[in-house]
Amino acid sequence: MGMGMGVGVAHAAKAVVRPPAAVASEPKEIQLVHQLGPQREEALKQLVERFNERSKDYRLSVRTGTWSDDGSPHLMILPDEDMERFLAGKPRYKALSAVMREGGVPLPALKPPAIMARALVDAKGRLLALPVGLSTPVLYINRGEFRRVGLDPDAPLKTWFELQQALGRLFDSGSTCPYTVSQPGRVMIENTSAWHNEPVSARQGKSERPSFNGMLQVKHVAMMASWHRARYLRIFGAESEAEQRFASGECAVVAAPSASWTDFRRTAEFEVGIAPLPYHEDFPGAPQNTLADGAAMWVAAGKRPAEYKAIARFVGFWLQPENQVVWQRESGYLPLNRAGVFAAQSEVLGPELENIKVAVSQLNNKPATVESSASPIAGHARMLDILDEELSAVWADRKPAKEALDNATTRVQAAVAPVVR
Repeated sequence: MGMGMGVGVAHAAKAVVRPPAAVASEPKEIQLVHQLGPQREEALKQLVERFNERSKDYRLSVRTGTWSDDGSPHLMILPDEDMERFLAGKPRYKALSAVMREGGVPLPALKPPAIMARALVDAKGRLLALPVGLSTPVLYINRGEFRRVGLDPDAPLKTWFELQQALGRLFDSGSTCPYTVSQPGRVMIENTSAWHNEPVSARQGKSERPSFNGMLQVKHVAMMASWHRARYLRIFGAESEAEQRFASGECAVVAAPSASWTDFRRTAEFEVGIAPLPYHEDFPGAPQNTLADGAAMWVAAGKRPAEYKAIARFVGFWLQPENQVVWQRESGYLPLNRAGVFAAQSEVLGPELENIKVAVSQLNNKPATVESSASPIAGHARMLDILDEELSAVWADRKPAKEALDNATTRVQAAVAPVVR
């Protein structure tokens, strides 16, 4: 009796005791920091949210910050000026090509083009970082202002002389700012040089030396100086002020990054037109190609293998054509691979990606040559600072174009060339 009761109790215990339920583990965090600004941060967050909906083991978080912030983020979208500091000293990154290869995720990116900053590729041409914020200078016009003075906003302004004639009409009709330029050194020297197949640097042994004081560069800066004296051209101090003056309707034409298209369409209360940069027709072969520069996403060194696999999946997700189209439309930045280029050409999108079409046609106008390719000196933040300082003396009539560019070349040689290899 007692034994039978004991057996019954034992069976009852087995019936009611359950092993503890498995608790689903929370997805681990991958941190991404950036300095893209509010509008592009929103586009980035939307992309990340779509990825997180599909990712079970890892989730990305986005915040504004730099690589030197506390917390050692996994991913860092760095602008040009931060990139140079980030790359100085011991390597702080893991090459993107290695992350993708080890993660077993294809990297369907274009072969890094000669028009892109050299810092983004290794000696074998493999991507070190994902160039998510590339742009190239283009020309924007206030179409309504052109119509007001009797100009056809659809008539192409192919040459600088044709633009000069249009600016004269605008000035004579009361415009106080017919033309302005965002980032003068980048537009007037780096990209105008490449656009005319003229180098900004030359090899000297194992290093580069600056060479942006030739006939083309002097001619172009002298022309801009004459426009400045005639009040066809106005130069503003702060980096984004020229774009703000155009968006407000004060300036009728601006040379600015192709990514600014989204900002102008969002803020300007007039119809914005976009066109390639003009060229000087007395330089045989022009126009050639312009250069692409901008922010890139770097992967931090010293992370876990599983984290790198999650990062590889995120990069692969970003490179899908449909995600590239959304990123291009919301950020204004250039496509990341051939699939993104093809997607941007779709007529379904209408004018939303007109900047991408103009920028890509300008970048690919002709195959890049040694002279029209990006160099280690081109795009260097210190070079651009020196150029803008010397050009300021031209606008103030303190120096002629030749003297300013000669002086800039000497200063860049001393400040930049010794550290460029």
